[in-house]
Amino acid sequence: MTVASALQRLRSSLVNSAGTVVFGMEDGTVSIFGLIFGVAATTSSTATVLIAGASGAVAAAVSMMAGAYLDVETTRDEIDANRALMQADPTRASGIAASLSNRLAKAGLTPQQTAALAGAVQNDRQALGGLLLALQGGPDTTLNPWEQALWMLFADFLASAVPILPFVFIPIAQARIISAVVTIALLMVLGIGRARIAKRSIVRTVAETVSIGIAAALAGVIIGVLIDHGFNR
Repeated sequence: MTVASALQRLRSSLVNSAGTVVFGMEDGTVSIFGLIFGVAATTSSTATVLIAGASGAVAAAVSMMAGAYLDVETTRDEIDANRALMQADPTRASGIAASLSNRLAKAGLTPQQTAALAGAVQNDRQALGGLLLALQGGPDTTLNPWEQALWMLFADFLASAVPILPFVFIPIAQARIISAVVTIALLMVLGIGRARIAKRSIVRTVAETVSIGIAAALAGVIIGVLIDHGFNR
């Protein structure tokens, strides 16, 4: 495999996994943002903050990796099983075909369009399966569970490092401010990415993403302070 073909394959994999990458980065950023600020609000020890942040980032990334793998594998197996049943069981195929008109109508098609589509695929099980898959929002291509899991691991861990890194290089008092600024900036970028993928309003999506991050940080601080006060009475 040449370098050019390897880079092309990597680019194609990234494009197919764009949603996974954005979701992983958002999860890693928000969860560790809350954890870091909860710890940093109650200690002046940089080591304590770094240990909590690093261990939390690793645990969260591995957990999200496993979740991504199981989700894609389950979806793929379900699609394959439904296709196999449709091919092997004419009764099942006939029953699904009979309810196709209702599904098409719910999707917003006119009665004339519904009748035309249903008539075109009712005797072709492969076409019927493909149309039903499209109506259910299934992926155009079968996703690789390991590929999605590794992208999730990379994205989640990479984003988790953003709130942590300022505490490595800067005294804790200043690191709190720098960490908040760079994390909010990253959340704004992720909000733009979410908006483009979902074709939503950029302003609204960015506001939602940043608000979730700030809420996580505030929740972490409140919990941290309450626990600290409870143990130090």
